[in-house]
Amino acid sequence: MVARPTQRAVGLLGGSFNPAHDGHRYISLEAIKRLALDEVWWLVSPQNPLKPRAGMAPFAERFAGAERVARHPRIRVSDLEARLQTTYTAETLQRLTVMPGQRFIWLIGADNLLQLPEWQHWERIFALAPIAVFDRSPYSKGAVASKAGRRYARARIAETAAHSLKDKATPAWTYIHLPPHPASSTAIRAGRSHVQHQETRP
Repeated sequence: MVARPTQRAVGLLGGSFNPAHDGHRYISLEAIKRLALDEVWWLVSPQNPLKPRAGMAPFAERFAGAERVARHPRIRVSDLEARLQTTYTAETLQRLTVMPGQRFIWLIGADNLLQLPEWQHWERIFALAPIAVFDRSPYSKGAVASKAGRRYARARIAETAAHSLKDKATPAWTYIHLPPHPASSTAIRAGRSHVQHQETRP
């Protein structure tokens, strides 16, 4: 699939957003700049099938938190997966890629590239949309050499040409190096748990 000049380029950042934080916003703004995107949509997942339900905040709470963090006219927080009732990325992309006037680029972290072969129909994802992989320590070193990275090594385009990714036929992907951002959903949840533990101590 090749983008047409009149198509809007939309980056898709999917995830639990449990909770959303400035790291998500940082990646989104860098994606807009480096990939020459018109918008980034945050697809708040009702429930990531690879993550446990324990510790997962309610969908409405995660969605509202994402809206508070986004704070940018070109970042759109979406409940699309809840409305489409799709569970897996391949399903979501299959539904989205038939939308006229849009070219979707899937945005993932280096940790997701490592995990990608565990995702349902993961090779289909490469066929449905160009993929931009963003540096994320400590996963970055092994990401390109991962199973997915090796499988699609010939489809990788240079980082210096990342702005053209939206116009490439699939499969196509690029790896974006970024200065690290300190925010982490896991760390935020751990911090909240520590505070709650202190508050409930006798």
